[in-house]
Amino acid sequence: MTRSTLASTDAARPARRAGAVAPRRTIGRLALLLAGGIALLAGLDGALLLLGLSAPIMSARLADVHGPLMVFGFVGTVVVLERAVAVRKRWAFLAPVLLGVGGLALLSPLPLPVGQLCFVAGSVALLPIYGVIWRRAPSTSTAVQALGAMLGLMAAVLWLAGVAVPHLVPAMTLYLVLTIAGERLELARISPSVDERAETRLLGLSLALVAGAVIALFWHPIGYPLLGIGTLGLVAWLLRHDVATRLIRSRGLPRYMAACLLAGYGWLVVAGGCWLILGPTFSGPAYDAVLHAVFLGFVMSMIMAHAPTILPAVLRRPLPYRAVMYAPAALLHASLLVRIIGDARGLPGLVEWGGVFNIVAVLSFVLVAVVSVLRGASR
Repeated sequence: MTRSTLASTDAARPARRAGAVAPRRTIGRLALLLAGGIALLAGLDGALLLLGLSAPIMSARLADVHGPLMVFGFVGTVVVLERAVAVRKRWAFLAPVLLGVGGLALLSPLPLPVGQLCFVAGSVALLPIYGVIWRRAPSTSTAVQALGAMLGLMAAVLWLAGVAVPHLVPAMTLYLVLTIAGERLELARISPSVDERAETRLLGLSLALVAGAVIALFWHPIGYPLLGIGTLGLVAWLLRHDVATRLIRSRGLPRYMAACLLAGYGWLVVAGGCWLILGPTFSGPAYDAVLHAVFLGFVMSMIMAHAPTILPAVLRRPLPYRAVMYAPAALLHASLLVRIIGDARGLPGLVEWGGVFNIVAVLSFVLVAVVSVLRGASR
């Protein structure tokens, strides 16, 4: 064998190893997405039970853990997985693994604290990820996302300690809201309106929201109006600086994303207004309105908006944009409006129909996304 042949063989070995590693990484990430997907399906099952309707799985526990399962088991697993991919550290994947396992534990016969401990551990493991991002490039967007992660950890710890979920809604809400706001700031930097003062305002609003979430645990009459003012201020900042306000006049994927983002910001106004005007609510129509305005109207709309860009980064498989993606998004917002009107007017029939079509909208988006991935890029 010649020296050149030996050299080419040695050079090919790392390439083959890299080619073998990439599929394994993709399979691992797909498994985490699958765990999040299972949590989503279980959460939707629990939603049917809370509506008083028949569900594929009739389990009182699913109804009890519906909120944390959706926040940590579904959205947390997916969002934290994207953060772990971004830092390119093996240990970073411990955070989404723990959150995914926590969601699966809640669905199993294991004692409830097992899943709760996994959520706490996964939330703890998320903080060093932001530490890595901060050391690489300190920024306000990272600080805002880290504040959200701290609220997520606080909510997980308090749930483990026995605090009722309705009292943890502000912390669980802002865990996701601040994470998304920080990510939107990263993209908003291309806007000429975003300067050092704008970033400082966003950081100040984020700190005020964190303070409101903490105060709301002890002094409801003060904490909830503060949450309302802070949430409305955050929406005003996003509408002033987010590129979505300009991309809505474009075409294709940018316009679709902008439409989902702006609709989500509208539902955040509903939640902030309820906190400001109605104050603390732990049950009933106002509580239901806040909960679903944030987690369906805002968070799910953000997921629909960002899926075509996040999924390729995680799985290295494109999710091509197709105009049919507007259908699940429109159904989500229309059915949520019906549900909120039903809550406000005391019409349980509208609440049930709105809730059912909320679930149909989410499942139809998943179906559209899967079909779009399998079909590949459109012309």
